[in-house]
Amino acid sequence: MTLTRHSPSRGKGSPDIWGFYEEDTGSIQYVCADPATRKAALIDVVLNFDPSEAQTSTDSADEILAHVKREGLEVEWILDTHPHADHMMASAYLKEKLGAPTAIGAKVKEIASLWEGLYNLPGGFDPERDIDVLWDDGASFKIGELDVRVMLSPGHTLGSITYVVADAAFVHDTLMYPDKGSSRADFPGGSAKELWGSIQAILALPRDTRLFVGHDYGSDERDGPAWEATVDEHKRGNVHVKDGTSESAFIQTREKRDRTLPLPDRMLHALQVNLRGGRLPPAEDDGNHYFKIPANRFQGGN
Repeated sequence: MTLTRHSPSRGKGSPDIWGFYEEDTGSIQYVCADPATRKAALIDVVLNFDPSEAQTSTDSADEILAHVKREGLEVEWILDTHPHADHMMASAYLKEKLGAPTAIGAKVKEIASLWEGLYNLPGGFDPERDIDVLWDDGASFKIGELDVRVMLSPGHTLGSITYVVADAAFVHDTLMYPDKGSSRADFPGGSAKELWGSIQAILALPRDTRLFVGHDYGSDERDGPAWEATVDEHKRGNVHVKDGTSESAFIQTREKRDRTLPLPDRMLHALQVNLRGGRLPPAEDDGNHYFKIPANRFQGGN
């Protein structure tokens, strides 16, 4: 059973949020619901993948679908914050099951163009075909009666977005839990300087805003993963960006740390799925799907 935590609504206009921990990749998947209408969005749900056998499964997504059914929720949106490097996204599968539209940031088109070159797949990705809605910075929509605002928040990728839902924000791979700081910025198209700017915009939200991060890998100082902290808690205690930290110090810390990190073991498989909206590469003449993996192309995140 997946570790699940409920962050209850604080009252009228505040969402109910459930986080689901995917242990293999340290990913947190979210259900965000309007208590008044029982309408909901699913955010950053994982399509499970075993890289040793190149085998996919829908265990995580199915568990979330079962939760939605138990809670009597109606899913209006299937949302992703960016084309994830460490896991495949379950958006296409969820759309097949639910019929709800999928959405991601509009700059996914630039990310797709970048990776077409890295995979040597000219014209291989078409996000406008494979994803229903591509959000521009500042776009707005609703989950039930809840207003949602889209913030472009690049750095981890050039097209990452944050969803601000009343007193909650889904900040993906910008921040991590305060005792872990921030997420890496060394993937193609990433930038520690842009990540700093994105984090500052997030920390300019009201101090009681609940921030929900995309990953946690645990800590020697606490028991189990954690993914929710307020703006105030980050400003007081985040080890990379707390009050008093300079931009130059953050960039130096982030870039030094990134130089020590290997690529995620699913990255080269995952991106060619995620840039197709969560679909495997097209089946070949034998009916099977095949990944294309660049050899000797990367060292660390570069």
